[in-house]
Amino acid sequence: MKLQTNGFHSLEQVQSEYLSHKPKDPTEKKQGSLSFQDILKQASGKDSEVRFSKHASNRLNTRNIELTDRQMERLQEGTKKAQEKGIRDSLVLVDSLAFIVNVPSSTVVTAMEQSEAQENIFTNIDGAVII
Repeated sequence: MKLQTNGFHSLEQVQSEYLSHKPKDPTEKKQGSLSFQDILKQASGKDSEVRFSKHASNRLNTRNIELTDRQMERLQEGTKKAQEKGIRDSLVLVDSLAFIVNVPSSTVVTAMEQSEAQENIFTNIDGAVII
């Protein structure tokens, strides 16, 4: 039988190694390390800018819709507000433009002029932000 010593020569050394330390505070972070929430935010891309799906990009092109820098900022702001409220799929209205945004992925799934919306009915959303 092979004995494993782990570098300890006596029971007192084991006790001093494992029993004399204060319990670690689970909320304590090492300097320079990221919290789980920070890592999750980075992985989910919540700090990233709004992206456009292929469908939304095609809609913008076919409808000759061009966004100004200010409109893009407002779209980003509206998406952030929807995220803060826990909305998953949001209608974001910027001037006369309507965007359906998947908030968790910060992705615009479709875009249109408000006047193009049939009967001004928007489905499959759980919130709206007017910016």
